[in-house]
Amino acid sequence: MTFADSPVLENARVRLEPLGQHHRDALAEAVAVDDLWRTWVTTVPAPHDMQEEIDRRLARQAAGEIAAWAIVDPASGSAVGMTTYLNLDTPNRRLEIGSTWLGRDAQRTGINPAAKLLLLARAFDDLGCHAVEFRTHWHNHQSRAAIARLGAKQDGVLRSHVVWKDGTLRDTVVFSIIAPEWPAARAALMARLDANA
Repeated sequence: MTFADSPVLENARVRLEPLGQHHRDALAEAVAVDDLWRTWVTTVPAPHDMQEEIDRRLARQAAGEIAAWAIVDPASGSAVGMTTYLNLDTPNRRLEIGSTWLGRDAQRTGINPAAKLLLLARAFDDLGCHAVEFRTHWHNHQSRAAIARLGAKQDGVLRSHVVWKDGTLRDTVVFSIIAPEWPAARAALMARLDANA
């Protein structure tokens, strides 16, 4: 088992499958709703770029750089988003959960926290991580709030960190959950999912 593996992970709310080209059409449909791919504060592939984005992620996974999943709604059996483990740091037992997006119809359905529960459990319980990071755009208030609801704490802001797709400079907000915090974060996530069952 390595940090770059992407086994099937599932619970009652979501199934994470190893990303593949067979997810392409459903993912292209998901980003087309309300032109999600045009969102300024995050990077979501355009429908016509989905094949290329899947190929890019799979090439990075083959190189041992990331672990890539399709987020599948078990009710419909359709892929509704993507997520990855990034910045894999096996010697220091750290990784980042990121490059995540969900189609509009899957947002606020419990799919995201259910997926994060699976990813965090794999990171801490199976891979023995000391810390799991989350990073987002300073102006992505929806993402920042969602990360905080997971139990992550804000570590800081990397100012002028990345040249963004429109040429502006992105300030990156860094959050993390560390291993001693995981039991409480897990309990809170499970209670949240139970309350919305």
